[in-house]
Amino acid sequence: MAELIKLYEENPNPKLVEKIGNVLRKGGLIIYPTDTVYGLGCDITNSRALAKIARIKGIKLEKANWSFICPDLSKLSDFVRQIDSVTFKILKRALPGPYTFILPGNNNLPKDFKKKKTVGIRVPDNEIVKALVTELGNPIVSTSIYDEDDILEYTTDPELIFEKWENLVDIVIDGGYGGNIASTVIDLSTGEPEVIREGKGSLDIF
Repeated sequence: MAELIKLYEENPNPKLVEKIGNVLRKGGLIIYPTDTVYGLGCDITNSRALAKIARIKGIKLEKANWSFICPDLSKLSDFVRQIDSVTFKILKRALPGPYTFILPGNNNLPKDFKKKKTVGIRVPDNEIVKALVTELGNPIVSTSIYDEDDILEYTTDPELIFEKWENLVDIVIDGGYGGNIASTVIDLSTGEPEVIREGKGSLDIF
């Protein structure tokens, strides 16, 4: 059964952040707040945890198009091929923020993502999830949790999220009410920006 952990974005408790980081290192699954909707995630290097998320989402792991949540752009070259200055300026303008950018992946992608030609990168404007990935030392997977309600596409109430997910994950982080508008997804992998999904992020970054 999952544990519900309250964290405050203004000052995420370092001991609790460390505790969650240890759960992630051991292959645990967490639900966490972002600057858009709540996400389901794990350490991107843990195959067993990734397989669990794929089962929960009802897809094959090799078909999954999940993004990586990073604390900033400093380690972009760990996963992304060299990008031109125009692309980098777009990233700098938009991040941290409610965007997912699809970029050309390099040969250093974790083994479960090796066959992917591109990788989605998220740097949310949310101090809780940034503290978590900094503590972990690796990005975490980003995949949104959906609500079956016809009105709210995404679940926003952490206590209701906990009730629904407590038998599927290890930790649900209560970071306050989440949004119900997903990130804007922009493909920058070919050089010419292509908007894949309009979401919370505005398009005036170009």
